[in-house]
Amino acid sequence: MLKHLENENIKPTRVVVIGGQGFVGESVINKLSQNGVNCVSVGRKQVDLLEPDAKQKLQSLIQDGDVVVAAAAMAPCKDIVMLRKNLTIVEAIFDGIKQANLSYFLNISSDAVYPDSPVPIDESVPLSPSSFHGIMHFAREIAFRALDSVPSCNVRPSLIYGPGDPHNGYGPNQFVRLTANGNEIKLFGEGEEKRDHVYIEDVGTIIAKCILRKSVGSLNIASGQVVSFRELADTVVQISGNKTEISNIPRLGPMPHNGFRPFNISTCREAFPDFNFTSIVSGIQQTLISNKAKGN
Repeated sequence: MLKHLENENIKPTRVVVIGGQGFVGESVINKLSQNGVNCVSVGRKQVDLLEPDAKQKLQSLIQDGDVVVAAAAMAPCKDIVMLRKNLTIVEAIFDGIKQANLSYFLNISSDAVYPDSPVPIDESVPLSPSSFHGIMHFAREIAFRALDSVPSCNVRPSLIYGPGDPHNGYGPNQFVRLTANGNEIKLFGEGEEKRDHVYIEDVGTIIAKCILRKSVGSLNIASGQVVSFRELADTVVQISGNKTEISNIPRLGPMPHNGFRPFNISTCREAFPDFNFTSIVSGIQQTLISNKAKGN
């Protein structure tokens, strides 16, 4: 489901990352910059994508020959109000770039576009989102298909964790913060559900590789390993060395994804055979070290 249009890494003239000050966008810029690529970060200060003039501001920024990365979104999308705002963002991005003669376009989507599955999910699984967040990303992918004359790629990360995460989502990011602050980690149920967690540095690296090779199609970005939330909590506590309590609380609803969300990452391995994903232990270690250095 992924094809390289370049046989080797080719540095584009310029990469514009819309949402470049966000968690993923910033990582992409860091990785591209390390490869000597000229990057332009477009954040809310430059263009507020919910404002009526967003289209015109983007048009003034985008140049012919640019690579554009769509990383801007209100995430996670939790309700119909957020869905409506995200569709406004998509419309602004699309209208702001459609007139330019882009050399490449990459959309940052999500694994939420896939249905639940008892077997590892690969890129051939038909998209069938069941949440507002999944519907939002599905709508983005459909909208950007209209850029049919531009070589394009959709990347679909699983749960992302690591330094700089702004969401404090249930999992490694939240557990690291709770442990650092001496607070109790509370697990839903027994914490038995298993998910795939991918380190932010890996996400940025894979996206940069796609840009340098001008990869087209769709690509899941996942570690290929599932870990229970109980294992995650135990690992965070063990690595931190803090005496953090771990307790269990009743679930507020059904167990997400029936407690199991695995991914088949053979497409990624075939596309980038020289790349190895960060283990969950190493990723948590690096997150703890980084957060401590920043005083988080």
